[in-house]
Amino acid sequence: MPTTRKPILAANWKMNKGPAETEDFLKSFLQKLQEKKNFPCEIVIAPPFVSLAKAAEMLSASNAPVQLAAQNASQYDAGAYTGETTMLMLKEFFVHYVILGHSERRAIYGESDEVINAKLKKAREAHLKPIFCIGETLAEREGGKLEEVLGRQITVGLDGLGEKDMLDTVIAYEPVWAIGTGVTATTEQAQQAHAFVRGLVAKMFGKEVAEKVRIQYGGSVKPANAAELMACPDIDGALVGGAALDPQSFFDLVKNACTVVEE
Repeated sequence: MPTTRKPILAANWKMNKGPAETEDFLKSFLQKLQEKKNFPCEIVIAPPFVSLAKAAEMLSASNAPVQLAAQNASQYDAGAYTGETTMLMLKEFFVHYVILGHSERRAIYGESDEVINAKLKKAREAHLKPIFCIGETLAEREGGKLEEVLGRQITVGLDGLGEKDMLDTVIAYEPVWAIGTGVTATTEQAQQAHAFVRGLVAKMFGKEVAEKVRIQYGGSVKPANAAELMACPDIDGALVGGAALDPQSFFDLVKNACTVVEE
C-alpha cells in the first residue's frame, strides 16, 4: 500500500448506544488504546446523533487519536425539515467525518444518487470529510451489474466535486449482500471492486488524485479477517458495523489491521 494513503478504520454504530453506553464503550476502548501508542491507522467512531456530545466530550478530554463522525446529515442549511441535522450543526460537536450514502439510507429512506451528491457537496462546503458509501446488492452482482451500479454511484455521487474535495473524501465500498450478514466478500472480490473504483476516480479526477484517495471495505469485517483484507493493495481501511459495538472487538480489529501497515 502506498505510504501516501493512511488507512482509516471507522466504527459505524448505526442505531445503537445512547450517551450512557457511549461513555461505557469509550472508557474501555480508550484505555485499551493507551496500551499501544502511535497507531499507523486513523481511527473514527460514528455514534448516533444523541451520543455525539458525550463522545466529543470524552475524546476531547482524553486527547485520544480518535476522530468523531456523524452517520448522516441534511443537504439543506436550515428550514422546515423536521428531524434533520445540518452539516454546520455537526461542526459544533467537533465532528470531522460524516457517513453519506450508506446502503441503509439508500434502501430504507430512498436516498438517490442525486440526493447523496447534494449531501457530499454540502459536507465539503462545511469542511467536513465525507465517508461516501457505495455498493451493489446480491441480485445486481449475480446479474453482472457490479460495474454498472458502482459506475453510476461514483459518477453521479461525485459529480461537481473538485480535486481538493476528493483528497478529503473517503470512499467506502460495501457490498450490500455482505453487510450484517456474516458473509464477507473474498479478498479477490473486494480487491477487484476497489481497483475498479479507483480506476473510475482516475477517469474523473486524474490518476494522481486516485492514487491518494482512500477506499475502505465494509461488510462483516471482523478482527479475524481485518488483516487479510488490509493486505490488498487497493483496500485502505474498513467501515465496521457489528464488530465495532464491543470495545475489545473493535480494538482487536484495529490492532490486527494496523499490524499489516507496520510490516
